[in-house]
Amino acid sequence: MGTSATTRNGIDVDTLVGTVEAIKADPAQGSFTFRASSAWRGGTHNTGRVPGFTHAGAADTTRKSAFELEGDEPPVLLGNNAGPNAVELLLQALGFCYAVGYAANAAAQGIDISSMEFEVEGDLDVRPFLGLDGPRPGFTAIRAHARVSSPNAGPEQLQELCRYVQDTSPVRDCLTSPVPIETTLEIV
Repeated sequence: MGTSATTRNGIDVDTLVGTVEAIKADPAQGSFTFRASSAWRGGTHNTGRVPGFTHAGAADTTRKSAFELEGDEPPVLLGNNAGPNAVELLLQALGFCYAVGYAANAAAQGIDISSMEFEVEGDLDVRPFLGLDGPRPGFTAIRAHARVSSPNAGPEQLQELCRYVQDTSPVRDCLTSPVPIETTLEIV
């Protein structure tokens, strides 16, 4: 890869365009398998690892080591606040996904972003998790609020980009569309 002629919003636009063209030419280049693991540490505390991933059938080697995360619950849910809980991480994943999509798509459209923030919150009732009657065990509503400023795009263009990012967000799609999940158990 050579030096990019255009970088916008921290995105190498030439590489972005090259990636899109490569996937158009060979759709298998758009195929990824991402992984994560979790190990219980006691109580409600877990540690997580996010190792490399597979891209187009080949292991990615760009990560020097796995990302490590701490997960726990707040004291009111029997934890010690050693890290965010799983549903907080889910909300954060949506915020991350929206921000990446907005920055990259804005760059591709020639839109400069001066600042951007996402606040994401969700309503959840733990009664079903505790074996009690109540609404579904997951979020009953999620709200995302974005703040963005741009020196070269108007409100209509920024609103349209926001709609596009929502429509193409992998995390939002996983939250709004059923995804088959297969769980197995190995007794050791």
